[in-house]
Amino acid sequence: MTKLNRQFYNSHPTIVARNLLGCVLCVQQPDGSVKKGVIVETEAYRQDEESCHAFRGVTKRSKTLFMKEGTLYVYFTYGMHYCVNIVTECEGIGSAVLIRALEPIFGDDIKICSGPAKLCKALGITTEFNEIDTCADNSLVWIEAYKNISDSNIVQTTRIGIKKAIELPWRFYIKDNKSVSKK
Repeated sequence: MTKLNRQFYNSHPTIVARNLLGCVLCVQQPDGSVKKGVIVETEAYRQDEESCHAFRGVTKRSKTLFMKEGTLYVYFTYGMHYCVNIVTECEGIGSAVLIRALEPIFGDDIKICSGPAKLCKALGITTEFNEIDTCADNSLVWIEAYKNISDSNIVQTTRIGIKKAIELPWRFYIKDNKSVSKK
């Protein structure tokens, strides 16, 4: 498999969100092993819409969203969960793709990664991973090209779990995949 380069992420987040489906998220563990999962669900966010953390500009929390494309943006939510995003477009534009669900290539439980908090827990992703450059050599986290998903196997719908800009059809997932999170 080929590691995705910075150019892959240098597009509008809806394009990257769709193109990430079928790619493999890889996270090196403290023991040196690597946990992997096929990305089966994503959501796009951009600074010009209210549900994006970058909507109010650069803040202590959102500054990572304005970094170079391919950077991880990991945040803590509801006082108990982590969510992992990959920054898109170019430095200075606040946009990212939330990785919502993985089909694990480890473990037996297909539901282990069927949501953004579940996948972070399963892979050991915390805010310590915030600002990791997935395109850098020897990165602890990277994404690899794996399989091309045809348009007929992709569902595009509105995002879930948000209260603002809910009308935007910026959620993408692989049709009939059992690891996709539930509404």
